[in-house]
Amino acid sequence: MPSNGDRPLLLFFTTSRSGPARRMESLLAHLARKERARLRVSLVDADEAPELAEKLKISEIPTVVLIKDRRPVARLEGRASEPQIQRMIAPYLSNPGHEPVAA
Repeated sequence: MPSNGDRPLLLFFTTSRSGPARRMESLLAHLARKERARLRVSLVDADEAPELAEKLKISEIPTVVLIKDRRPVARLEGRASEPQIQRMIAPYLSNPGHEPVAA
């Protein structure tokens, strides 16, 4: 099983005043439970962490940013559906129960 450092991190940028972000919170909570062995999910209030929002060039709330190997590798800006988020993260998730195939 991968360590926490091996799992990609999905940052969910929100603010307390964003209705679309509030509506996505339950979707992200469900995704965090469903993919807990392969993905970490963290909610970030852009008003409380403006430096991180600026560093990742967050210009729209809500935004989800996928971090892999300490670098942003994918993002979705605006309200997103679970299928959209799944398509974005799928290429970066390990396949549990399957060992990597040696070349």
